[in-house]
Amino acid sequence: MDGAQDQQLLDIRGLEVDFVQPRGVAHALRGIDLQLNRGEIHGLVGESGSGKTVTAMCITGLLRTPPARVNAGRVLFGGRDMLQMTENQRRRVRGKEIGMIFQEPGKYLNPAYRIGEQITESLRLHFQMDRHEATRQAREFLGFVGLGKNRRILRSYPHELSGGMKQRAMIAMAIACHPALLIADEPTTALDVTLQLQILRLIRRLKQEFSMGILFVSHDLSVVREISDRISVIYAGRIVETAAAHRLFKSPLHPYTRLLLLSIPDAAKRGMRLKTIPGSVPDGEHTPTGCGFHPRCPLAEERCRHRTPPMVDYGQGHRAACCLIGEKWIDS
Repeated sequence: MDGAQDQQLLDIRGLEVDFVQPRGVAHALRGIDLQLNRGEIHGLVGESGSGKTVTAMCITGLLRTPPARVNAGRVLFGGRDMLQMTENQRRRVRGKEIGMIFQEPGKYLNPAYRIGEQITESLRLHFQMDRHEATRQAREFLGFVGLGKNRRILRSYPHELSGGMKQRAMIAMAIACHPALLIADEPTTALDVTLQLQILRLIRRLKQEFSMGILFVSHDLSVVREISDRISVIYAGRIVETAAAHRLFKSPLHPYTRLLLLSIPDAAKRGMRLKTIPGSVPDGEHTPTGCGFHPRCPLAEERCRHRTPPMVDYGQGHRAACCLIGEKWIDS
């Protein structure tokens, strides 16, 4: 096994997921490919409804089947296919080797248990720690995320904490077992700008101090730019572009990526009108034929309606799926 393979932590190939509903079948993921290395922050960005959270749920084994149905693909984590595991096997991986930060911590913190109990439960389950050692470790992690090492937070119930404190408590829970992979699903969405910056700094620190691989899921490209080493852009259940972060922002190739970048307020662009993307992401029941973006793309041609463009490597790991690359360009 070469060095690159040794560094690869997560390898998703050809992942297809449908949701079977009484009124029809919704195609949520239509062949997702995504790779993440150890010690890397990989941003997964796209509008709401693009398939970001479904991808995260597939990785952790939290996707409910039914109504979800995995039709094809693999999700290799540390060489093991999460899709082929039993629920008991996934439960042993989840929390211990894969941690997850959810978008709205208030929904996932149990209101009936103190914060300390919720952190120590995972430590005692996965490492058979006694209560004293688990509590000591919980205090250490609460201190690491900026909540202090005193017992006040340990003894608090979720409703006694602010939104930012709940998010930090959830991060402490997610990293308590030193997971190799951390999935952060829209972790800053409900926070004000100051708290967003604090959480982003904390996630960077996790990468630096624990060498975690981090999948950072967001609809906000400006936030993803602040934190990611590599970025994948997802649209209508497919990855349409992936590249190192600096390369993606300097030389975006896909029209969707280009429009997303032109819609970000930027001090360097003062005086320029922001671009908008007409329409909305199609729902899974009405995914267009050909390129999924063609109904909203200002460059679309007739061939875009019928041909699904493959991902093409344009050098240095920069890949995109658009048959118009090199032929047409969206102006600033």
